[in-house]
Amino acid sequence: MKPVSGIFFALITLIVAFFMELNKQTLSGWALLTLAAISFVYLYRRLGNNGWMKAGLWLGYLACFVLIVIISWPPVKPVRAGDYKNPQYTSEIMTEYGPVQGILNRDRSVEIFAGIPYAKPPVGPLRWRRPQDPDSWQDVMVCDTFAPMSMQVTDLPVYTSISRIVGYHDYKVSLDDNYRPPVSEDSLYLNIWKPAGEVSDLPVLVYIHGGSLQTGQTWYEDYSGEGFAKDGVITVNMGYRLGVFGFLADETMLEEEGTTGNYGLLDQIKALEWVKDNIAAFGGDPENVTIAGESAGAVCVDALCTSPLAEGLFQRAILESSTISSPMPPHSFRLFDEAIASGNDLKQRYDAETIDDLRMIPAEQLVKEAATQHHVTIDGTVLTDLPYNLRKQGTHNETALLHGFNLEESGPFILFSHANLKNYETKVRAYFGEYADDVLALYDPATDEEADRYWAEIYGAVFFNYSHDCLNRMMKESEPVYEYRFSKANGRLSSWHSGEMIYAFGMIPDDSKLFDETDRHLSDVMHAYWVNFARTGDPNGQGLPIFETELEQLMEFDTEIRIIDNPYRPLYDILDKMQGFE
Repeated sequence: MKPVSGIFFALITLIVAFFMELNKQTLSGWALLTLAAISFVYLYRRLGNNGWMKAGLWLGYLACFVLIVIISWPPVKPVRAGDYKNPQYTSEIMTEYGPVQGILNRDRSVEIFAGIPYAKPPVGPLRWRRPQDPDSWQDVMVCDTFAPMSMQVTDLPVYTSISRIVGYHDYKVSLDDNYRPPVSEDSLYLNIWKPAGEVSDLPVLVYIHGGSLQTGQTWYEDYSGEGFAKDGVITVNMGYRLGVFGFLADETMLEEEGTTGNYGLLDQIKALEWVKDNIAAFGGDPENVTIAGESAGAVCVDALCTSPLAEGLFQRAILESSTISSPMPPHSFRLFDEAIASGNDLKQRYDAETIDDLRMIPAEQLVKEAATQHHVTIDGTVLTDLPYNLRKQGTHNETALLHGFNLEESGPFILFSHANLKNYETKVRAYFGEYADDVLALYDPATDEEADRYWAEIYGAVFFNYSHDCLNRMMKESEPVYEYRFSKANGRLSSWHSGEMIYAFGMIPDDSKLFDETDRHLSDVMHAYWVNFARTGDPNGQGLPIFETELEQLMEFDTEIRIIDNPYRPLYDILDKMQGFE
């Protein structure tokens, strides 16, 4: 083989191999790729100078790649809770619906119960209905596998791999991940992490995952409950309906069910009711429950804090990187008339006259509507008014709050829409309107770099930070409130949106080189704050920096953990005038 042909052969083969790894092709594909490469080299040499035959051989080699990718496409495979050899199972625990058995984690310190049904599958006639009690069972249900993620649009594995490389910088080559996790409407299951052995009256943390109310799953390692369970906090999370399946609003359903548009929130309430009735059997205290969420999960937490249907189901709340307690919630929220109009538009797009017509449409087709239906709604039942108005009236279910945001919240959201001196003013005026001159006077860039940095700070403040400040000011006088800013740089997500979770959950891998000792120390402190808050409603404890802030202060989580003055007040003052905060 001539050098040019050899280089081209090697390059093409490496590109295919690179794609196959990123796309998680099965081992059979690697065997076929090896066979195809060896066969090509052998035949190429045998053909000598026959140009036409060699050209056909090249085309055949390329066609083989397509066939190999098809044959070895990663199959759908459930995610196991204890993905290691010779797992050890727990003793049986009786719930009100039937007995369950979990699995121990690798070091046998935590029991995991994955995939416990808390409601009937919301399929067929139960699509867009209140969640119903699950069916009872007699035999022991072995709960060692996570349920499918709720119905959502999923990317090819190659895109997920690229996001790990570009965003998280923690991609690992492995022979054990050549599969795709399942997706289903049948996803109303919860997971429990508890300390191994007999325990009782432990605090409970119920976590609600984020994902813009369109995506997300319950087995992500950053918010695994294992870290909390090792420190004596039983942790629960749940799948809930997303996108069009969780947040479509329709007037017919309002008449039949007394509510519409908030099925995802109703799922979460149903899971909290399950926890109230069953968590004692796992060693938890049903009267000591903290709900927590990040991003869209925090939106849900804020909604539950002001929902009359969630009263008495929890005591405290943790909100990371989102709330909807500003006068004009910046995202994940809409008024009733907007929701109904959007639902009617959807029916027209599918030539559906009734909600029953929509129930006949396959989930795989409707799931594409996630981007049009992913907002909580003021429906008069789950949410009777804006959380801002309800909190001003003194209506809230929690007795203490731990909440905050990250320094670079805007990072992933402006990744492809950076600002420069040419477009900076246009961006500011598009959002702030008559208040734009005030913002431009406050943030007056002299360089493209400054314009980009100022826009990132403004975007983060508008869409994330400001609503936390509103929540802080409204609640500071009526209950213990602890607000933070996460600012720690690291080799992974740094202080981008969701970057704090791995710290708070105590899940930084021991062997990760993306974090140093300052990161591990910060994780120890943050995790201790979260654990203490779940136990008592006060994050402070022996050996920890005092977490006590005045109204215009924040606890900053960085290499140095310290109280800082709120640096965003001038911009918040402008937003107060825009939105009418009182």
